[in-house]
Amino acid sequence: MTGPNATRLLTDPVPAFNFLVVLLDPTSSGPRSVAGFSECSGLEATMQVEEYAEGGNNDRVHKFPGRFTFSNLTLTRGVTLDPTLRLWHRRTLQGEVVRYDGLVILLNEARLPVLAWRWERGLPVKLSGPTLDATSSQTAIETLEISHERIEPYSTEQIGLEVLG
Repeated sequence: MTGPNATRLLTDPVPAFNFLVVLLDPTSSGPRSVAGFSECSGLEATMQVEEYAEGGNNDRVHKFPGRFTFSNLTLTRGVTLDPTLRLWHRRTLQGEVVRYDGLVILLNEARLPVLAWRWERGLPVKLSGPTLDATSSQTAIETLEISHERIEPYSTEQIGLEVLG
């Protein structure tokens, strides 16, 4: 596309409400999209900085790259009948630990991938069920927290149609 619309598409912020979470199951034939989520947080990596104060050099402290730390992913959604995430958590509770890699894929308004993040060796560390209240008409919400060893940006060109459903 050329012209003013092409520039607008490149410069407009992407809305954050349209995304997928995909488990990459090494034991099955391919990736599995998990039901839609209303919120995903924890897409962050922080590098620790090692400081070195050089003797005789009082105008600065040298800073060197250290290890990276990664926040847990927190996924929130309305309760669905899809048991995938609850079963993963239950199997972990029962001692059958299965680590999944996965993707968080941000989609544009046309539901095409714009940005993606890939996590490695995820474990379900916390599952929160819904708050039940007979006087409320709100949707039942559940939250899954996934601890992982690494997260990094992932090329959307590597995402196949089977992932997008």
